Amino acid sequence: MSYAPEIASQFDIPDLEKDKLVGEVIRYILFKTEQNSGCPIRREELTQLVTAKGYKQRNFPSFVIDEAKSKLSSIFGYEMRELQRSRPSAAANTGRASQSQQSVGDAKSYIIISKLPSDVYGKFVEDKSSVHMSGLTFVVIGIIHLAGGKITEENLWHHLKRLGLHENEENHPKFSNTKQALETLVQQRYLQKEKVNGPEGNIVHYELAERALDAPIYDKIKEYVSQLTFLMISVLHYFLTDGAERCNAIGI
Repeated sequence: MSYAPEIASQFDIPDLEKDKLVGEVIRYILFKTEQNSGCPIRREELTQLVTAKGYKQRNFPSFVIDEAKSKLSSIFGYEMRELQRSRPSAAANTGRASQSQQSVGDAKSYIIISKLPSDVYGKFVEDKSSVHMSGLTFVVIGIIHLAGGKITEENLWHHLKRLGLHENEENHPKFSNTKQALETLVQQRYLQKEKVNGPEGNIVHYELAERALDAPIYDKIKEYVSQLTFLMISVLHYFLTDGAERCNAIGI
């Protein structure tokens, strides 16, 4: 493996050993992503892979992670994207007691995204057995986006029930346990869940987390929502004009 001389020379470590460490980090990312259904991998985990080998140089873990990122792109066709863990909005309000899932130790994490064209990815790579989760992800993010980025658990399930998903259902033909399916979106950092203590007791809120707010995903969601809104307006316009006349003509 070839390293930039000015960077590699900072570490008195043989290139062969650097290669092994980079390879271990790549294997860990690929297997952990598959094992945990695409949940982000904390930077701390990758750093510990390096420091556990006895390498304590301050910038060496960052060097290994950057090399793994480069090789994942050039060899495997994956973009290794860094996410900065977002904080629930209520956590910033010191006047309200809240129980958030924020942790300082895992502020940064990584996901891998295929760089293949969508049609090629869909034909040769995409796991068809998991497309229902992709659909649920899109729907939930869309609902919360239209709600202004935050929604109570009660209101979210109100909307999902209209789509045939019930909070306490444990034998859904696609999701099995629907509540656990929603929790998976929290673990994957599309959503963040927060319990807020208010005058009416504990209220659970869902907000968009860093993965849903990441530009490629969020921009695509906004585009799709805009298209759906335009379609709904077009349908409404039809029924208010030509559609109304045709309905009257047939006695509706």
